[in-house]
Amino acid sequence: MIWLIGNKGMLGTELSNLLASRGIPFVGTDREVDITSEASLSEYAQNLADACQSLDWIVNCAAYTAVDKAEDDRELCRVLNEEGPRNIARVAKKIGAKLLHVSTDYVFHGDGARPYREDDPTDPTGYYGLTKRDGELAALAENPDTWIIRTAWLYGPHGNNFVFTMLRLMKEKETLSVVNDQRGTPTNAYDLADAMARLIAAGSLHAAEAGRAAPGVYHFSNLGNITWYDFACEIHKQGRSLGLLAKDCEVKPCTSAEFPAKVRRPPYSVLDKAKIAAALAAADPTYAIPDWKESLADFLAKIGK
Repeated sequence: MIWLIGNKGMLGTELSNLLASRGIPFVGTDREVDITSEASLSEYAQNLADACQSLDWIVNCAAYTAVDKAEDDRELCRVLNEEGPRNIARVAKKIGAKLLHVSTDYVFHGDGARPYREDDPTDPTGYYGLTKRDGELAALAENPDTWIIRTAWLYGPHGNNFVFTMLRLMKEKETLSVVNDQRGTPTNAYDLADAMARLIAAGSLHAAEAGRAAPGVYHFSNLGNITWYDFACEIHKQGRSLGLLAKDCEVKPCTSAEFPAKVRRPPYSVLDKAKIAAALAAADPTYAIPDWKESLADFLAKIGK
């Protein structure tokens, strides 16, 4: 049995739908169980364990994600992103469950020149990234059976995201400026949910079995190395082709300096996916991480129906 925490968010909803479609037993909770209270988590976990007799995994998709707002809302950001994972990890260890916790590319400074590996030093520049990094460390320290999956540039049908924003603005404007000096890779929420389900299956194997995914940190996004401007151009191209955009819109490149924000966005946040690709392929040799353009096409086709 899986306990999915944060089941109402963009990723949590996608993962809930995927688990249900595959017949994988799970229960989902959102704000009705307070992750900042170890007692609340422990009581709910014990009730679940008593009811199903085997709570194997806790998956944490809950987080404070408002990057700029976090600079002024530090207390809430800290308790949700650091204390929450610490409490969840403690409870998971107490009941003998494994933990899968979702993190972010914002744990890195973003001044790299090659894809970030899992063991690269973290150096967040904003409070959101700092609390996410500290949440990782807290979870790993509290429960050795913890898997961390870092992701980036997430989009999906169940929440606000860059793709929806671009489609809306492209319908409203004749021209649109998008930053061309921040480089990374988009992540379709369905692909991340699929990778998480596969990682859970691989992590559930005995340590001596082939295809076992060991605890630790993993990176996942779609394949590719692009800027937000590149992403916007492809959204426009595919959106026009699918009839999602009735009129043309000129997409122009610009710099981050033209869109000042409280928090510096990582200029480079491409994640190295070799570790998770190898782990998931060991469990299923047919598995391959989808390319970002293909995943965008799948997403636009689904929302266009």
